[in-house]
Amino acid sequence: MAEFQTSRAAQAEKAETVAAVQKRLKAAKLAIVTEYRGLNVDQMARLRREIRQASGEYQVIKNTLVKLALKGSPYADLERLLEGPNGWVFAYDDPVVLSKALIKFAGENDKLSIKGAVFEGQFMDPAKVKALSQMPSKPELQAKLLATIQAPATQLVRLIQEPGARVARLLETLRKGKAE
Repeated sequence: MAEFQTSRAAQAEKAETVAAVQKRLKAAKLAIVTEYRGLNVDQMARLRREIRQASGEYQVIKNTLVKLALKGSPYADLERLLEGPNGWVFAYDDPVVLSKALIKFAGENDKLSIKGAVFEGQFMDPAKVKALSQMPSKPELQAKLLATIQAPATQLVRLIQEPGARVARLLETLRKGKAE
C-alpha cells in the first residue's frame, strides 16, 4: 500500500513538473536547448544569474517530462534534441538580449554548448542562435529610432540658429579688430 501511495505521489509530482514546463513554454518568446556537461556548481550559478539578468530562466528538466510538455506546443521541434543531459533556457522578454548573454557565456565556457532553439515557431540551429545574438536588442533599436526621429528637428534648430550665430561671430571679429 505504501508503494502505491509513493508512486501516486511521484506521478502527481511529474504531472506538476510537466504543467510547469508547459506554463514556461507558453510564457517564453524563445526556448533554447543546451548541453551543460562539465560545468561546475559555480559556473551553473553564474549562468543562471546571467540568464535571470536577461529576463530569462535556466532549468534542468528530465527529458521524459519535457517530451510530454512539448507535445502540441510550438516548441515540438525541440524534441529531436532530447539526448543526454539538457539545460533549458526560456526567454521571457527580449530574446536578443538573452541570446547575447548565453552566447557570451558559452564562448567563455566551452563546456556549455547550444543544441538548438525555437523562436516564433521556427527551429534554429546553433548558428542561427548566434546570428540572433548579433542583432541589435530592443533598447538599441529604440535608441536608433529615437535618433532618427530627432534628427530633422535638430537640423531645423541648427538652421534657425545659424543666421544669429553668424551675426554674433561677425560682431566678435569686429570687436577684436577694434581692440587691436
